[in-house]
Amino acid sequence: MIVVTGAAGFIGSCLVSRLNEERFFDLVLVDDFTRPDKEANYLGKRYRALVDRRHFIEWLHNNEDQVQFIFHLGARTDTTEFDHRIFDDLNVSYSQEVWRACVKFGLPLVYASSAATYGLGEHGFSDNHETIPLLKPLNPYGVSKNDFDLWALQQEEAPFFWAGLKFFNVYGPNEYHKGRMAAVMFHAYNQIRETGGMKLFRSHSPQYPDGGQMRDFVYVRDVTNVCLFLMKSRKNSAIYNLGSGRARTFNDLAAAVFQAMELPVNIVYTDTPADIRDKYQYFTEADMSKLSAAGYPEPFHSLEEGVGDYVRNYLSGHRYW
Repeated sequence: MIVVTGAAGFIGSCLVSRLNEERFFDLVLVDDFTRPDKEANYLGKRYRALVDRRHFIEWLHNNEDQVQFIFHLGARTDTTEFDHRIFDDLNVSYSQEVWRACVKFGLPLVYASSAATYGLGEHGFSDNHETIPLLKPLNPYGVSKNDFDLWALQQEEAPFFWAGLKFFNVYGPNEYHKGRMAAVMFHAYNQIRETGGMKLFRSHSPQYPDGGQMRDFVYVRDVTNVCLFLMKSRKNSAIYNLGSGRARTFNDLAAAVFQAMELPVNIVYTDTPADIRDKYQYFTEADMSKLSAAGYPEPFHSLEEGVGDYVRNYLSGHRYW
C-alpha cells in the first residue's frame, strides 16, 4: 500500500490521480474528509481506504506491515493564519509523529516542505542543508515548515529513505476549494472571464517594472512526476527544491492565461496594499541542481505549456484531475 496524506487537497489529490495513471490502486488516502467542497478531488479515484487524519497514526501502527511508502503532503497551508499553535500542532508535531513511525516501521517517506521557508530570499534559494538554519520565513506557516526541516536534519534516527520537498508556486487542477489561497492562475482565469481584464500589483521597487515581479511557477503535473521518481529511486535522502527552476513575471503569467483563453491581453495595475509591501517577495527561483544531480531526468513544463493545459483542459470546463 501507498499512503497519501492530504489526499483530499490540491497536490495530494493530483498525486493520487498520477498514481492511478501508473496503475497504483492499492492506496490509502488520509485527510479530513468532512469538507463537502473537497469531495470532488477524490471522487472517482481508485483506492483501498479513506482514513481520517486524526486516526492515521493509530491506523499506521495497526497496518504498518502492509505499507510500502508514505507521501506526507497534508498540512495547514494558510499563509494568512497567524496562530502559531495551529501550525505547531498540524505541521510540526503531527509530522514528527509520522517521521517517528516511519523510522520505527522501516518505511520510506516523502514530505511537503515549502519555499515559504526562504522568506525574502536574503540567503538565496539554494536547498543546501547548511543554509536552512539561516532562513527567515515571513509567516507562521513558513516558520512551521522550516522548523520541521531543521528538526528532521537534526535527527540521529531517520527513515532509510526520506525527502522533503520545498514546493515553490504550484498551480494546476483540483484547487477549486482553496478560495483566496488558490494559485494566481485560478484567480486570473475567473477575473478575466468575468471582466475581460486582470488586475496585477504595481511594483514599488525601482528594480522591477509593474507586473515585472517574478516567481517560480511550477505545474502540479511536474510535482507529481518528481514524487513518483523519488518513490521509485529511494536514493539520496535530502531536502530538495521543487520548482521549475525558472522565474517568470506576473505579466508573463497574465499573458499566458489570456492566450489560453484566446483573448487580448488587458492588464490593470493597482497598488500593493501598504501593510504587506515591506514583506512582498519580488523574486523567487528554485535552484534545481540538487534534484538534477540526484538523477531526475524529466524537463519541466514551461509557464505557457502548464497554463495552457490547466486553462483549456480543466478550468474552462470546471474539470478535475
